Amino acid sequence: MTSCEDVIEVDLDTAPPKLVIDASIDWIKNTAGNEQKITLSTTTGYYNEEIPSVSGASVVVANSAKKAFPFVEIPNTGEYICSNFEPVVGETYTLTIILNGQTYTASETLINAPDIQDQIDQNDKGGFGGDEVEITYYFQDNGAQDNYYLHSFANPHVAYPEFQVENDENTQGNRTPVFYANKDLKPGDIINIKLYGISKRYSEYFKKISQASGNGVNPFSTTPVGVRGNIVNQNNSKNFAFGYFKLSEVDARDYTVK
Repeated sequence: MTSCEDVIEVDLDTAPPKLVIDASIDWIKNTAGNEQKITLSTTTGYYNEEIPSVSGASVVVANSAKKAFPFVEIPNTGEYICSNFEPVVGETYTLTIILNGQTYTASETLINAPDIQDQIDQNDKGGFGGDEVEITYYFQDNGAQDNYYLHSFANPHVAYPEFQVENDENTQGNRTPVFYANKDLKPGDIINIKLYGISKRYSEYFKKISQASGNGVNPFSTTPVGVRGNIVNQNNSKNFAFGYFKLSEVDARDYTVK
């Protein structure tokens, strides 16, 4: 016996589209960091599968010495590319986007990241149920400052990277373990690990966006509606943009499951 269920789409009120700015500047260690990307899109209806891109904007990032790094759009994609960016840990940068007569700005500091240490442990009976492959990597926290971290794990069985955010309130100055478990992992699978240095404000933003999306795995897989970042419309505060201007140093490491 089979049964059928009709898919019911509920009529939803759709607010006027707002600009969404994906402006994460990530400097992977041991790279030049000169190639960076900023993506512009708009919010859209709940049932729309495609996210509308935004073309025709002026996008510039400048450092504290007013040196400008323009981001040029790949035509009709909403992706704006810079090939001569100069990342400096501790430097403060300002993002300026001009679109349809509106100017959006944000300022943020490029935050350093510690090194992922060579030792990575594997436990084949890990996780809450003791039935998952669990890995543990380590880094040394800097006890001279308050630090905030974003951890990213990408594995071939999950469509999006999985994220964790933490601070060093309970690990100040210590060698810090980071745990990741997944029941589908098998020998030969490669896990890409990334450790980001982030600001306190971005840490708070990330927690809010995770709660708003209802998805602790990848909060950026949905539009961050209702969560305001650090980007300000200088012409009309009510016509605000979603998104965040973030700059992070990043350490990356691949681990092959045994």
